[in-house]
Amino acid sequence: MIATMQSLVIDCPDPAALAGFYQSILGWELDDSDAPWVVLSDTATGRRIAFQYAPDHQPPRWPDPGHPQQMHLDFDVAEREDVERARTQVEALGARFLHDSGGDQRGFVVFEDPAGHPFCLCYGQWS
Repeated sequence: MIATMQSLVIDCPDPAALAGFYQSILGWELDDSDAPWVVLSDTATGRRIAFQYAPDHQPPRWPDPGHPQQMHLDFDVAEREDVERARTQVEALGARFLHDSGGDQRGFVVFEDPAGHPFCLCYGQWS
Protein backbone atom coordinates (compact mmCIF):
# COMPACT_ATOMS: atom_id res chain seq x y z
CA MET A 1 0.00 0.00 0.00
CA ILE A 2 1.25 3.44 -0.90
CA ALA A 3 -1.30 5.60 0.92
CA THR A 4 -4.77 5.76 2.44
CA MET A 5 -7.56 7.86 0.98
CA GLN A 6 -8.28 11.09 2.82
CA SER A 7 -11.33 12.37 0.93
CA LEU A 8 -13.35 12.21 -2.23
CA VAL A 9 -13.54 15.83 -3.42
CA ILE A 10 -16.45 17.04 -5.53
CA ASP A 11 -16.28 20.29 -7.50
CA CYS A 12 -19.47 22.33 -7.39
CA PRO A 13 -20.78 25.90 -7.56
CA ASP A 14 -22.09 25.93 -3.95
CA PRO A 15 -20.15 23.66 -1.54
CA ALA A 16 -22.33 24.37 1.51
CA ALA A 17 -25.56 23.62 -0.33
CA LEU A 18 -24.28 20.41 -1.94
CA ALA A 19 -22.74 19.23 1.33
CA GLY A 20 -26.10 19.85 3.02
CA PHE A 21 -27.83 17.76 0.34
CA TYR A 22 -25.53 14.78 0.97
CA GLN A 23 -25.63 15.30 4.74
CA SER A 24 -29.40 14.82 4.55
CA ILE A 25 -28.86 11.51 2.75
CA LEU A 26 -26.01 10.16 4.90
CA GLY A 27 -26.46 11.84 8.28
CA TRP A 28 -22.72 12.52 8.49
CA GLU A 29 -21.15 15.43 10.35
CA LEU A 30 -20.76 18.65 8.34
CA ASP A 31 -17.76 20.95 8.82
CA ASP A 32 -17.91 24.26 6.98
CA SER A 33 -15.28 26.02 9.11
CA ASP A 34 -12.87 26.17 6.16
CA ALA A 35 -15.40 27.57 3.65
CA PRO A 36 -15.56 27.49 0.70
CA TRP A 37 -14.15 23.97 1.33
CA VAL A 38 -16.86 21.95 3.11
CA VAL A 39 -16.38 18.42 4.48
CA LEU A 40 -18.80 15.66 5.43
CA SER A 41 -17.35 13.04 7.79
CA ASP A 42 -18.55 9.69 9.04
CA THR A 43 -17.06 9.84 12.52
CA ALA A 44 -17.49 6.08 13.00
CA THR A 45 -15.44 5.06 9.94
CA GLY A 46 -13.42 8.16 9.08
CA ARG A 47 -14.84 8.31 5.55
CA ARG A 48 -14.98 11.82 4.12
CA ILE A 49 -16.51 13.64 1.18
CA ALA A 50 -15.29 17.18 0.57
CA PHE A 51 -16.98 19.83 -1.56
CA GLN A 52 -14.82 22.38 -3.35
CA TYR A 53 -15.93 25.66 -4.89
CA ALA A 54 -15.57 25.57 -8.67
CA PRO A 55 -16.83 28.82 -10.20
CA ASP A 56 -16.76 27.42 -13.75
CA HIS A 57 -18.21 24.00 -12.90
CA GLN A 58 -19.84 22.36 -15.91
CA PRO A 59 -22.22 19.64 -14.73
CA PRO A 60 -22.24 16.28 -16.47
CA ARG A 61 -25.18 15.26 -18.63
CA TRP A 62 -25.49 11.58 -17.89
CA PRO A 63 -25.39 9.45 -20.00
CA ASP A 64 -24.10 11.87 -22.67
CA PRO A 65 -20.42 10.99 -23.37
CA GLY A 66 -19.90 14.54 -24.64
CA HIS A 67 -20.42 15.72 -21.05
CA PRO A 68 -19.14 12.73 -19.00
CA GLN A 69 -20.25 12.04 -15.45
CA GLN A 70 -16.78 12.80 -13.97
CA MET A 71 -17.62 10.74 -10.89
CA HIS A 72 -20.69 9.36 -9.14
CA LEU A 73 -21.64 8.07 -5.72
CA ASP A 74 -23.48 4.82 -5.05
CA PHE A 75 -25.68 4.51 -1.96
CA ASP A 76 -27.06 1.21 -0.71
CA VAL A 77 -30.66 0.71 0.33
CA ALA A 78 -31.83 -2.72 1.48
CA GLU A 79 -34.52 -3.64 -1.02
CA ARG A 80 -36.38 -2.40 -4.08
CA GLU A 81 -39.26 -1.18 -1.87
CA ASP A 82 -36.80 1.02 0.05
CA VAL A 83 -35.83 2.81 -3.16
CA GLU A 84 -39.33 4.28 -3.50
CA ARG A 85 -39.16 5.79 -0.01
CA ALA A 86 -35.60 7.02 -0.63
CA ARG A 87 -36.60 8.42 -4.03
CA THR A 88 -39.27 10.61 -2.45
CA GLN A 89 -36.76 11.84 0.11
CA VAL A 90 -33.89 12.65 -2.29
CA GLU A 91 -36.26 14.37 -4.72
CA ALA A 92 -37.56 16.52 -1.84
CA LEU A 93 -33.94 17.53 -1.22
CA GLY A 94 -33.51 18.63 -4.85
CA ALA A 95 -32.40 15.48 -6.69
CA ARG A 96 -33.71 14.82 -10.18
CA PHE A 97 -34.60 11.32 -11.40
CA LEU A 98 -32.62 10.11 -14.46
CA HIS A 99 -32.94 6.33 -14.89
CA ASP A 100 -34.23 3.11 -13.30
CA SER A 101 -32.42 -0.14 -14.15
CA GLY A 102 -35.70 -1.96 -13.54
CA GLY A 103 -34.39 -4.95 -11.62
CA ASP A 104 -36.68 -6.71 -9.15
CA GLN A 105 -34.08 -8.30 -6.88
CA ARG A 106 -31.03 -6.21 -7.71
CA GLY A 107 -30.65 -2.90 -9.46
CA PHE A 108 -30.08 0.81 -9.21
CA VAL A 109 -31.89 4.09 -9.74
CA VAL A 110 -29.88 7.03 -11.05
CA PHE A 111 -30.46 10.61 -9.92
CA GLU A 112 -28.75 13.93 -10.44
CA ASP A 113 -27.76 15.97 -7.37
CA PRO A 114 -28.48 19.73 -7.28
CA ALA A 115 -25.11 20.46 -8.93
CA GLY A 116 -25.72 17.93 -11.73
CA HIS A 117 -23.55 15.02 -10.51
CA PRO A 118 -25.16 11.59 -10.99
CA PHE A 119 -25.62 9.28 -8.00
CA CYS A 120 -27.32 5.92 -7.59
CA LEU A 121 -29.56 4.30 -5.03
CA CYS A 122 -28.58 0.63 -5.27
CA TYR A 123 -30.49 -2.35 -3.92
CA GLY A 124 -29.86 -6.07 -3.68
CA GLN A 125 -26.48 -7.74 -3.40
CA TRP A 126 -23.67 -6.25 -5.48
CA SER A 127 -20.69 -8.07 -4.00
